[in-house]
Amino acid sequence: MIRALAVAFAFTQAAAAGPVEQVDPESLALAGRMDFETLPVLPEPGQAHGAPLTAPGLAIGEAFAGQTVTGAPHDRLADAPRAPLTLAPFDAGQGLATAYHAGFGSNALFPLGPAGFPAIEARGEGAVALLFEADARALALKIHADYHDPLGARPPPGTATLRFYSRAGDLIDRHEIALSQGVAGLGFVSAGPGFAGVTITNDDPGGIAIDDIRYPLPDLSG
Repeated sequence: MIRALAVAFAFTQAAAAGPVEQVDPESLALAGRMDFETLPVLPEPGQAHGAPLTAPGLAIGEAFAGQTVTGAPHDRLADAPRAPLTLAPFDAGQGLATAYHAGFGSNALFPLGPAGFPAIEARGEGAVALLFEADARALALKIHADYHDPLGARPPPGTATLRFYSRAGDLIDRHEIALSQGVAGLGFVSAGPGFAGVTITNDDPGGIAIDDIRYPLPDLSG
């Protein structure tokens, strides 16, 4: 009951603040989960994937149909998605990879950038698209930007940009997140009917890894 009230409170706060509001991810009780643990546990560079990764209620790709992947050394997404929202096909060397990630202590998702698999400069520089089977009103995930650097020799972390889309491909909201070294937990709730998909891009110098994606499962009772 306490967790349910926390989620309700988060939705109320979002209604007052904007279409999609950032909240404490620990306030969200979400039944859907993609943690990549059913995939082979391999050291980096891991395994490249040439087709969407799926979990109940969720499919993960590189971009949505209608979008163009551009840029270097990081992927950028240009153009609007086509309706209805659908994942675009992608090549195994340019889309997604999974591998054991020491920072998470588990398997994680590495979006592949323009340099392509298995180049280290591609690992984490790519784009990710999340497509939900049913419109979602909440999302939580973890992003690892870089390892802690006590000597200060690495460049500072960059940003991750999340764009939330309707089933018709319309942009609902956009969040630019300043990343920090190590793991960052992110949570979002929608004040409206929800979002059908989300894209994630970044400009972090070392690239990002993503894990523990949590979301509402579709209601199959009807």
